[in-house]
Amino acid sequence: MSLLIKGGLVVDPSRHLEDPLDLLVERGKIVALEPPGQIPDAGRRVISAPGLVVAPGLVDMHVHLREPGEEYKETICTGTRAAVKGGFTAVAAMPNTKPVNDTAAVTRLILDQAKTAGNARVYPVGAISVGSRGQALSEYGDLRVAGAVALSDDGRPVSNAMLMRRALEYARTFDLPVIAHCEDLDLSAEGAMHEGVVSLQLGLKGIPAAAEEVMVYRDLTLASLTGARLHIAHVSTGGSVAIIRLAKAMGLPVTAETAPHYFSLTEEAVLGYNTHAKVNPPLRTEMDVKAIKEGLRDGTLDAIACDHAPHSSLEKEVEFAAAAFGLIGLETSLGLTLKLVHTGELSLIQAIEALSTNPARILGVAGGTLAVGAPADITVINLNREWTVDVNTFASKSRNCPFDGWTLKGKAVMTIVGGRVVWEED
Repeated sequence: MSLLIKGGLVVDPSRHLEDPLDLLVERGKIVALEPPGQIPDAGRRVISAPGLVVAPGLVDMHVHLREPGEEYKETICTGTRAAVKGGFTAVAAMPNTKPVNDTAAVTRLILDQAKTAGNARVYPVGAISVGSRGQALSEYGDLRVAGAVALSDDGRPVSNAMLMRRALEYARTFDLPVIAHCEDLDLSAEGAMHEGVVSLQLGLKGIPAAAEEVMVYRDLTLASLTGARLHIAHVSTGGSVAIIRLAKAMGLPVTAETAPHYFSLTEEAVLGYNTHAKVNPPLRTEMDVKAIKEGLRDGTLDAIACDHAPHSSLEKEVEFAAAAFGLIGLETSLGLTLKLVHTGELSLIQAIEALSTNPARILGVAGGTLAVGAPADITVINLNREWTVDVNTFASKSRNCPFDGWTLKGKAVMTIVGGRVVWEED
């Protein structure tokens, strides 16, 4: 189908572009970007976009789709439907499924299910170690050939430093980034939330910021040793931001992400034993929130990824210490990020870069650009659309969202994947 998107503000960080333009899509590709009125309408579906932002399709590089193995929480179909409703044209699926994605067979299954679903693109992430048990490396070559774009044991850290070194060296052979879940299990053991005043108030065992920071430092040191590409997942503390900033200044090949809940909530969201605010790493202090925002502003943190982690009521409607870690975020991530734009803490082009261009670059996948010849993965955004988060309207199977009832400003109104409109607001 030929699509003509007319009169929108085209924001493309890959080319430092922020101008009103008409954009033409044919045969799944972007074929022209011209000043308004230069491309004829005839024979095309015309999408009128004055007052709207036309951006490269958003890419979330850290989600949990739960299939195979826990389809009662989420499926690839429902997870990718939530993604396109939230404006995401592509997601990277973490490997902690059941079975773990440590083989080519599981990788191919994920890709087949994504193709059948026909929503967002899905990029599988293979496991660093067999079963994510941290004892033996997976077969990275097989995973790469099958379609894996990165490696991670997310949900579990690689505690053995020698195994992590070997993983980085092996991954470098196949030019695969290693996505590190940085957590010292001896420091975080049995912790349920951030260690601080609120954990003391609630009588809950805390997880100190140091549990994340010491492992960030270790993995950065190993990246320096091996020269491999390291990506730090879900950064939550000011100390981690400072360490990563120093590593980048030293020229290390490191990138990093944070999640919207780490710049939108503090440890106080747990008050009342709110299990929907129980995440790993945990919500931190106001000072950490400020440091995360500054890290996004100065480029220390490259990407925003929601760490979409669906759970059913079986895992969440229990006492706090026994509840599962994780929240869902695909349908709120854009709105929460745009809050930083509306408050002037990020520019619009910085926000799109963190949500689209940088994740595509880090993963080495197509997308993150509106250049002529690129796949027509496009997100159309209404910056001024006010809406109220209502978990009962979510496309996701799960409802574990601490933002239920929040009023947000800014929303995807159309999501286009490969030139095909896969979601549009009524």
